Amino acid sequence: MEKENYFIKTENVCASYEEDDGKSCEVLRDITLGIKKGEYVAVLGHNGSGKSTFAKLLNMILAPDSGKIFIDGVDITREDMTEKEVFDIRRKIGMVFQNPDNQLVATIVEEDVAFGPENLGIPSDEIRKRVDEALATVGMTDYAKHEPHRLSGGQKQRVAIAGIIAMMPECMIFDESTAMLDPVGRKEVMDTIDLLNHERGITVINITHHMNEAVRADRVIVLDDGKVYMDGTPEEIFSQPQKLALAGLEVPQCTALIQALRKRGIKLEGECTTPEKCAKLIIDALGGSN
Repeated sequence: MEKENYFIKTENVCASYEEDDGKSCEVLRDITLGIKKGEYVAVLGHNGSGKSTFAKLLNMILAPDSGKIFIDGVDITREDMTEKEVFDIRRKIGMVFQNPDNQLVATIVEEDVAFGPENLGIPSDEIRKRVDEALATVGMTDYAKHEPHRLSGGQKQRVAIAGIIAMMPECMIFDESTAMLDPVGRKEVMDTIDLLNHERGITVINITHHMNEAVRADRVIVLDDGKVYMDGTPEEIFSQPQKLALAGLEVPQCTALIQALRKRGIKLEGECTTPEKCAKLIIDALGGSN
């Protein structure tokens, strides 16, 4: 794979961390993959598979032990990177973490969204425009003057996302950003992620343990024991439940339902990864009857 064809490219990346007893624990092993600009990728894996470490490497929060990482054609593992190059790369990739409270820094919503652009030295009139557009994008315009700590979990996470949008990154990484949310908050955030990718063309990497979130992506990468275990479309990945089970993962509920019905002898043609597709397969099997 030619690195210039990919917005993100990793070559034989390995990473480890030091445990409490001083021993080194390898987290990622020989990761080689490419992500194109505008792609929507879900990264799956059980706890300890290396998902979050992978995300932090891309945003230069961590550095690999070996291998190379290219962001928009720039080798970010070079030892001679200048401060400007590091700054420019971090502007290209925004990151939203699991707990929104860890990313909210101001006492008023619009001030929090403005924090990032202010630190980038953006002129005040441009900041105002960016804040308004970012809040509108995540559906939080009516809450611009509210105090973040009085918002719901889903609303807080949308404000955190707005803060990243206002810095206008080309790629956004969501590191289990819905893990602490209830189903309503999770849907709010996932709808926002879909909008950023489909309407804004932002490259999205969603690191998650929710199978129903992964099916919304264009591509699913499964990490297991620090290695790339599976890589394909949601339909390709979730049509292999036995292989997923070996990595400690399950298929989405609707996919499991279709597979169970097939075992009972019901003929259902096609793959199913969403409730809508599941319903259509069942209706078709019933001859299109309501």
